[in-house]
Amino acid sequence: MSKEEKPTGAFITSLLGGLLIIFNGLTVIIMSRVWNIFSVLRYPYFGVVRRLAFRLLLGIGILDLISGIIVVISSIMLNSEPENHVKWGTLILIFSVLSIFGGIGVYGIGVILGVIGGLLAITWKPKSTS
Repeated sequence: MSKEEKPTGAFITSLLGGLLIIFNGLTVIIMSRVWNIFSVLRYPYFGVVRRLAFRLLLGIGILDLISGIIVVISSIMLNSEPENHVKWGTLILIFSVLSIFGGIGVYGIGVILGVIGGLLAITWKPKSTS
């Protein structure tokens, strides 16, 4: 019995990137809530602007959270179905790039790792068994 070959480097890189993107999304969501609470105390007369800013930050955090979850799920599927490496790598790449619009949290390391992992998954080729 031969052990099935898997794109381990692409899996680990994209999984770490996805987890960092999720962490960034959660951080933005929490900070938007904290900012909303403290801005009410400090600037109670900026009601409309405050609500708009809160909703914008909340939306950015949710976008990042969803993108990170999709990157993590795609990297897990990449490891379990290596024959579909192009499909999973493309999803990882697309949602890693999409998370840029959700904010470059953690200094963009999650986005960079996700893009590298997606490219590694797309270009991965199993060694020929002879």
